[in-house]
Amino acid sequence: MNTVAFLFIIPLLVIFSYLFDAFARKTKFPSVILLMLTGLVSRTIINYYEFYDFGFLDKLIPVLGTIGLILIVLEGALELQISKEKFPIMIKGFLAASIILILNILVLEWTFINLFGIENNLAILLSIPLSIISSAVAIPSASSLLKIDKEFIIYESVFSDILGIMIFNYALVQVESGTPLFSLSLISLSIQIVGVIIISLIITYFLIRFLQQIKHHVKFFLILSILILVYAIGKFLHLPSLVTIFIFGIVLNNIKIIFPKFLGINVDVDETNKSLNEFHLLTSEFTFLVRTFFFLFFGFSISITDFNSIDPIIYGLLIFALMFIVRFIYLYVSNLNLNKISLVFFSPRGLISILLFLQLKEIEYINILDNKIDERVLLVVILSSMFVMLKGTSVNEEIISDNEEDEILKYQVEDEESDPDNLLKNN
Repeated sequence: MNTVAFLFIIPLLVIFSYLFDAFARKTKFPSVILLMLTGLVSRTIINYYEFYDFGFLDKLIPVLGTIGLILIVLEGALELQISKEKFPIMIKGFLAASIILILNILVLEWTFINLFGIENNLAILLSIPLSIISSAVAIPSASSLLKIDKEFIIYESVFSDILGIMIFNYALVQVESGTPLFSLSLISLSIQIVGVIIISLIITYFLIRFLQQIKHHVKFFLILSILILVYAIGKFLHLPSLVTIFIFGIVLNNIKIIFPKFLGINVDVDETNKSLNEFHLLTSEFTFLVRTFFFLFFGFSISITDFNSIDPIIYGLLIFALMFIVRFIYLYVSNLNLNKISLVFFSPRGLISILLFLQLKEIEYINILDNKIDERVLLVVILSSMFVMLKGTSVNEEIISDNEEDEILKYQVEDEESDPDNLLKNN
């Protein structure tokens, strides 16, 4: 394929992604599904012309996914505002993310061991990616929800991403070293997390100072590059470096609240707030671009001919049904003053699940292709979760319209009661 062909294809893919996104905003149909289906159809057409050399995707997809993960967590953190009023919703989001995540892992692990005959350690490693909510899909899709419900989804999905990746990395290290999952290593993990949080706050302080000192017109890509480098170093050392990205975004968006006075002296808060809008805009644009190519290439990496059996569809639907039941029970048992009817549908799987599955494929002693739980099952789980989320969006619109009608009737009754003519008639 020559240069001119690439110059045609790449802009067209971006244009299609933009149109898909615009279509999704109007119809609430997830644009991610359209991107994956576009990749899947493109692969089918190319296979028809007997072109099968796609080995480069095995290296490209994980890189795009990792960069997309960093950007999505950063973008989500930049949208979160900390205040005393929002502290309860933060706690609710964290508890929902952690409890549902752990319950899903335990339920899927039991299912994989007892129904699918998968070995214990592998069952755990396979259950974690499937249990993580994708903030890449959940946050944009939650735009139609009520403000408090949207904030809950943002907190829950971001915490689910971070906690899920931390648990996955911890489980991977334990399995590789042959150490039991529940051991003294949990204490060392807790110490690591506290240490990473302290280091992250220090890094964030110097990054914000550095951001204000840069006089060059190109500075935000430099900050992004430093953040990616910090993530890579943490990944190499098996540390939860995604926490650093999250803390940087939170602090940058809430600098007046979070920064102590003795540190705030050295930081120009007004200048930081001025740069925040530009940085957020750049992050959103870059996230859109990376997400576009990631899901396109992931859909392209799967061939329709791979579904030569109905088993992956059955397994995928069973897995998603179990996780849906867990979420349903938690939301209705817990004391949440939220719109549970629509929130129960908002648990999409996506980028994180794909990324961790690809990471498992790179491990020598794990062969996903010979297991019942493979990329085909993952695709079924992802699509099922997104279609169910679409149902939740329509349910939410009905609830909002009913609330609006109730408000209109309420005001009509109040107007009638306050009407002097009606008062005379009643007297």
